[in-house]
Parts: sequence; C-alpha cells; structure tokens
Amino acid sequence: MTSGYLDMRTLKYLLYEVHGLEEVLRQPGYDQFDRASMELFLDAVRDFSDKELYPYFRETDAEPAHYADGEIRVHPQVGTYVRKGAELGLLSAHLDEAEGGMQLPGMVVTASNYIQDAANNHLMGYIGLIQGCTELLATYASSPLKATYIPPMIAGNWGGTMCLTEPQAGSSLSDITTAAEPSGDYYAISGQKIFISGGDYQGVENIVHLVLARIKGAPAGTKGISLFVVPKKRPGPDGKLQANDVTTVGDFQKMGQKGFSTAHLSFGDEGDCRGWLVGDPNKGLAYMFQMMNGARIGVGRGAAAITMAAYQASLAYAGERPQGRRLTRDGKKDLSQEQTLIINHPDVKRMLLLQKSVAEGSLSLVLLAARYQDLARSHPDEALRQNYQTLLDVLTPIAKTYPSEMGVVAVSNGLQVLGGYGFCSDFVLQQYYRDIRIYPIYEGTTGIQAQDLLGRKLAQDQGRAMDVLSGEISRSIALASEVPSLKTFAAQLKATLEDAQGVVKHLLAIARKGDFERFLADASIFMEYMGNMAVGWMWLDMAREARLALDREAPGYPGGFLEGKIHTMEYYFTYELPRTSGLREVLMNNLDITLKPPGTLFA
Repeated sequence: MTSGYLDMRTLKYLLYEVHGLEEVLRQPGYDQFDRASMELFLDAVRDFSDKELYPYFRETDAEPAHYADGEIRVHPQVGTYVRKGAELGLLSAHLDEAEGGMQLPGMVVTASNYIQDAANNHLMGYIGLIQGCTELLATYASSPLKATYIPPMIAGNWGGTMCLTEPQAGSSLSDITTAAEPSGDYYAISGQKIFISGGDYQGVENIVHLVLARIKGAPAGTKGISLFVVPKKRPGPDGKLQANDVTTVGDFQKMGQKGFSTAHLSFGDEGDCRGWLVGDPNKGLAYMFQMMNGARIGVGRGAAAITMAAYQASLAYAGERPQGRRLTRDGKKDLSQEQTLIINHPDVKRMLLLQKSVAEGSLSLVLLAARYQDLARSHPDEALRQNYQTLLDVLTPIAKTYPSEMGVVAVSNGLQVLGGYGFCSDFVLQQYYRDIRIYPIYEGTTGIQAQDLLGRKLAQDQGRAMDVLSGEISRSIALASEVPSLKTFAAQLKATLEDAQGVVKHLLAIARKGDFERFLADASIFMEYMGNMAVGWMWLDMAREARLALDREAPGYPGGFLEGKIHTMEYYFTYELPRTSGLREVLMNNLDITLKPPGTLFA
C-alpha cells in the first residue's frame, strides 16, 4: 500500500475509521457518493501521481523554473500535469455541479491533493491555485465573470494566482498601493506584486490573477481593499486573447520548491491593464480570505505530505543500512556478530517515531479541518453548522502551523537518520528538507498565524471558540477513558487541556486590561502549545480506533498496522506531549523579556 512516498493505508484509515468520511457522504450535496466511488477516485489519483508526478520530483529540482526573455520557463511536465489533471477531474473536483464541478467533499479533495503533494510538492501548487481561484470566483463573482473564467481554468487551459504581496507591503496588507481606477465596465489597474506563486509559466495559454487593489478614493487600511480579476491576456469581443499589460518583471530563485515558479509582476506599465471587480467595492480582503484560509489548510496539507514522503524515504534507508552492532547484556559489542540494520538502534527508532507521529498526526489534523469545513457547509442543523464553522475557524491556523513547523523538525530528523548521506544530493532527504522550509512562511508566517489564533479566534466572543474546541477534545477524552489501556493517556491529555484553558484565561485577562502587546508577545509559544495538544488529541483518537478494531478483530487492517498506531501514540504522549509543561511556564511568566527596547536587548 506504499508508493515510495505515501502510505495509502494510513490515509484511508484516517478518512474512514477516525474521521468518519461516510458520515459526511450522507450529508445533502454529497449523498450521491459512497465509499466505493471515493476509493476508486483516490486510487486513480494515486496511480496518476505515480506516473505523472513522482518520476519528475528530482527533475523539477534539478531543472528549476527561471526567468528568461520576459517569461518564466518551467519543466515541460508542468503543462502535461495540468492538462492531464484536468482530464481526471482534479481541477474541478471541489466545485459544485452547477459550476461544472464534481462536487466532491472537501475531505476527499484534501486527500487527493495530499497524494499529489507527497508525490511532487513542486507541481501540486499549480493545480491548487486553480482550485482556489475558481472556488472564490464561484462564490463571489458575477455570472458573466464566472462564465468567462471558470470553464477554461478547470479545463486546464488557463492557470490562476492570488496577488496580495507588494514590495513595500509584505504581510501588512493595510499598506498595499496597487491602484484601480474606474473606466467604463472595467478598472484600469496599476502597481506591482511580488512572491506570486505560479504567477507566470509555460504550459497554459493564459493566467488569471486575482488582485487586491484600491479603488481611487477608497478608505485607508484594509477597509479600502477591493478584489479584481486581472488576466494576463484578456478575451476580446471575438473571444480571442490579447495582451492585458501584465508584465513578468522577474522571478525569485529559491532554496527549495524550485519547480514551482514565483514571479514579480507589474500591472499597467503601458496604461492598458484592465481588471474586473469581484463582488462589491472595498470588500476584497473578506473575499480573498476564503482563498487564503483554504490555502492555509493547503499549506498544512502540503507540509504533512512532505513529512510523510521524507519519513518513507528515511524508513526505507534505515531498513536497508547496516551499521554497528547491538549491545550485549554486559553493555559491550560482540565484534563477531554481523553489523545490524540501523533501524534496530533505539535512537534511530526514536527519530523514526518522531517522523511518523508528526506525519500521521499532521495529516489527521488537516483531514479534521476538512471534515469541519464539509459539515459547516452541508449539515442540515443550522446550530451545528455554526459550531462546525467555529471549530474550522479556530483549527485553521493550527492546521497550517503545526505540520509546517514540526514538519521541518521531522524532516531534519529524517535527514539525521541517513547521517552524512542525508546531506548529500545523491539522496532525496536534502531536497525534502529544502522544500519544506518555506511552509512555515507560506500564507502568513507562524507569527501571523499565532496572532490570528490568540488575538482573533480565541479572544472574540469571550473565548467561546476555546470552549467549543475544548468540548470536542473532552468528548474524545471521555471515549478513550472507557478503554482500559488508554485511561492513563486520556488523563494526561485532560490535564494538558485544563492547563491550556488556564493559560487562555490568564492571557485574556491581560487583554482585558488593554495591554495587547504583552497579550500577543508570546503568541507563537501559545501556538506551539495548542498544536502539540491538538496532535495529542489526534493520536488519542487514532489509538482508540485501533484498540477497538483489534478487540473486535475488524477486517481490513492487519494487527501490526493497528498496533503501530497505538505504539506511536505511546511515543507521542511520552516524548512530545510533555513539552507543553515547559511552554506553559513560558506563557505564565511575568518578565516581559521581548517587550524591552531593542537597544537594551541587543547592545
């Protein structure tokens, strides 16, 4: 069930046994599907990835996207992948049938994209951007805009991007200056955008940019931002494409993900760049957050996929590489024995278990976020829909951050398993390490995600989101407590949750006093605590399902597979979850070290 970069059995175990995909398939809008049809789809995606993605993974690193003669040139497989992906339905799987889509649940689309990410994280972004753009257009654009732009995008003929960042305004969107001036039925667009993933590449005939800009006279700050469709080439009255004064100024050469183009774009250098307003004026950032939040979960998914692929590679190496000898009872080595495989060494097993716990725990967290998204959209009970939306809101920054930050740690440990070979280009671990390092930066850095979690999601409505999340975790704890072998671990997670509630109460009290800088100063530490606890929650659920399946001798999963889940949970609760104790001490401190003036700290 492994494909060299993936464990399909674990993916399906999480989908069906842990996160209840079949319940989602019973909801209105998804009830035309069943488990068998979803299995066929995911198996087809795996086969597609085996053929069209994984064989090109090393090549897309060795032959990076690069700027030449006014355009960004990419590996020829990019165009092939987008076109064949469209034929398989990968570009339209997420859209409603009314928009020409397959109307698959988000859990299945997430699983599909995860398979592709694990096979080749350089290429998946091209399709992911098309998915995000078409979903946003389907939600907010006018019927004429949807009719013009969605069909060629899901057919694989046109690409898509999101254009937010500017040279003078990185994550501070309040400071963007790209301008939009009304001119009849369109707006004249002028300005520059940087770090635009998929901003220009060969293999598609057009690229549709979703651009944040200010209409002349709009309010300052984020309240004055509007959203526009700005194609690289605009359709003329006869349907033929013509240049739209969008210039590729250059590209950014990166340490990883070299096959995924990143462009610097300029709009309106010749005064003839046309954009079309999406929705109402001055509401662009609210619209874009749909794509941004989806992208944040997508970043967590991609990091989880890279972590899994790196784990598979280091696990395979550890099972083949002989090195050293096992210690005898007197603590000595018997040199007459043959060398043992390094997978038999306890420290190597610890590193492999770290990778496994992060890879599978991260995937579980991302799939849970997708489940909440599906139920927030489709559940017939409005009150439950609102609860699922609250859970999705609070889980999104965690699902982006934990896989990204801990994925870097896990892949680093994978490289360590290989020793010196891990640092050499002959082996793939160094590429995974370079590729994953961007994920804590993508779609809002860890610091931004942490401030969103603490300063927005948990601070609003007097901490209601924490109450709702705590209720979900508490239900898992109660169920696990009914399993004799899991009672100790359930109690451990309960204590961690109670500590988290105490930390939130302590921090919100600081916010109520108006000391917001101190309130958010250690938001990243708080995020680390919440991510660590959330993945402990994931592992407790996984172990409970595994234990129950073993007790009833359930078919479909061999005993060794299920026991492995329980052992990995034991590793996590022994080595990883206790880290929250130290984090709690930091969060409850009163020294305010990082609030001191820079001259005092760095003299």
